[in-house]
Amino acid sequence: MKLYGYFRSSASFRVRIGLNLKNIAYDLEPIHLLRDGGEQYSDQFAAVNPQRLVPVLADGEHLLTQSLAILEYLDESHPSPPFLPAAAKGRARVRALAQIIACDIHPLDNLRVLKYLTKELEVGEEDRAVWYRHWIALGLGAMEDMMAGDAMTGEFCHGDSPTLADICLVPQIFNARRFDTELDGYPTVMRIFDTCMALDAFDRAQPENQPDAQ
Repeated sequence: MKLYGYFRSSASFRVRIGLNLKNIAYDLEPIHLLRDGGEQYSDQFAAVNPQRLVPVLADGEHLLTQSLAILEYLDESHPSPPFLPAAAKGRARVRALAQIIACDIHPLDNLRVLKYLTKELEVGEEDRAVWYRHWIALGLGAMEDMMAGDAMTGEFCHGDSPTLADICLVPQIFNARRFDTELDGYPTVMRIFDTCMALDAFDRAQPENQPDAQ
């Protein structure tokens, strides 16, 4: 497999975690999202992903896009260890927690949105940071309320092994820290984050451990 990604992309980070948890070897094809205006806008990469977004996972000749779709593909093609619980209610809960981040926080705080705020709407740097932290606080606050005291919460977001929810949570905490987000109000979230980061699969996937890190 080949992963087209960027070391600081949280969506790429998710897929790296997933590949590591499944113990799947892959080659990295770095796509620098800032250099020369963004390598994702090149004609060469547009042929790989017309959305001009990372990550893209190439499995042979098959090109897969969108991090959650990639992770579910990995889970279906390499079932062990599973990213989703066996019971339907558990799968729904895990997907809901994952989508708080992937659907509610990340789309409002990703690089192209932040660049649009700055360049097109002329939002100042501090106001942009306020925007960023606002959406993180709403999402993480909801996750904290959903997981704290819930019997289905274990060492991880759901039970005692990592799931799709944990794979989404960890990169979001890295992003939150980059923007100096206050995280003391989310003790359950942060306990789970620390538990994840004690695992090699999560640690190896973090941005600073990538060959294209700067």
